[in-house]
Amino acid sequence: MEVDLKKKEAYFTATQMQLVRNRFFGNRTAMIAGSILIFMIVTSLFSEFLSPYDPTIAGRDKDYENGAPQVPMFWDENGFSPRPFLYGMTKYRGADTNFRWVYKEDKEKRRYVQFFVEGWEYKVFNFNINLPGEALDFKIPGFTFNTHLFGVDEGGIHLFGTDKAGKDLFSRTLNAIYISLAVGTLGVFISFVLSLIIGGIAGYYGGWIDSLLQMFTDAVRTIPPIPLFMVLAAFAPDTWSSEIRFFFIASLLGFIGWPTLARRVRTHLLSERSQEYILAAQMCGASSTHIIIRHLLPSFTSYIIVDLVISFPYMLLSETALSFIGLGLREPVNSLGVLLQNATKADVLLNYQWYFIPVVFLVVLILSFVYVGDGLRDAADPHKVKN
Repeated sequence: MEVDLKKKEAYFTATQMQLVRNRFFGNRTAMIAGSILIFMIVTSLFSEFLSPYDPTIAGRDKDYENGAPQVPMFWDENGFSPRPFLYGMTKYRGADTNFRWVYKEDKEKRRYVQFFVEGWEYKVFNFNINLPGEALDFKIPGFTFNTHLFGVDEGGIHLFGTDKAGKDLFSRTLNAIYISLAVGTLGVFISFVLSLIIGGIAGYYGGWIDSLLQMFTDAVRTIPPIPLFMVLAAFAPDTWSSEIRFFFIASLLGFIGWPTLARRVRTHLLSERSQEYILAAQMCGASSTHIIIRHLLPSFTSYIIVDLVISFPYMLLSETALSFIGLGLREPVNSLGVLLQNATKADVLLNYQWYFIPVVFLVVLILSFVYVGDGLRDAADPHKVKN
């Protein structure tokens, strides 16, 4: 009985954020999805350290093109080994393989896996933005490292196999997750800023300002994204660098993805602007900007966070879809959409099924965002009774 009274007292004395946090942490599905999401984000941030080879053409393995995934093992018919190892590979083509190059394992030759090995050089905290015009250029040299988590003493190790050019799919997948998340983050940030500005002004002032901004919002919502990208892709020069194309795609995703959140911000501010605490702030001489930023938007913070998390997978899907049909990022940039382009041929489905491994990571990443967003949406209203 005393325990129940303490629980009730803790519930009624808890702040809104404490109630939201406790309800979210009590959602097992959201916690599992959140753990997976954090793991994938951290993995992508350290992708260069975790990647044994350069994900670009510079890291290709010319002796293992279209090679199957290689799984390290600890024992075989020759006995147990405390160190994980791989077999040596020999390239073979004959009538029994329909004169297609295949790789056979040489079980008499072991190649041992090593950790914290030296390999290709990469830079940390390196930012080199080269946009049109010198005023927009931005460069930080960063720090150069060449240490990687694992490698082999001889030959190569390809956990996810290689593509037709011999590039390591494991390294490319980790780098593609990072690029796709970066595009989604920039797109969500642009969408977030536009939503708060346009929705906040429309909801706070109302009247003809609200009507004008809503006409602009409806006009943006009616723009079909795929035809828009087709038109812009036709005018985009092929000489654009990968950095320009990256910011171009991310910016467009943000500029056409803000109307939904702006509508919600506007609706909330229209209902809150007549509250007593807002009138008191106005009578004290507070400016409109101060009232919107300090009083109105914080009361809507939890819903804004939920909307941003839920909109993230749509940004990822948009980038993936555009890159998949050739309107978004292109080679040599790695993204999940670019990697999916390689899995569209019938020959891949019949002979090189490991090309579909990035699809698994895309599905897991999208589902993780969806379940975390659903958990946050339920936690944002902690007084709602669960079904």
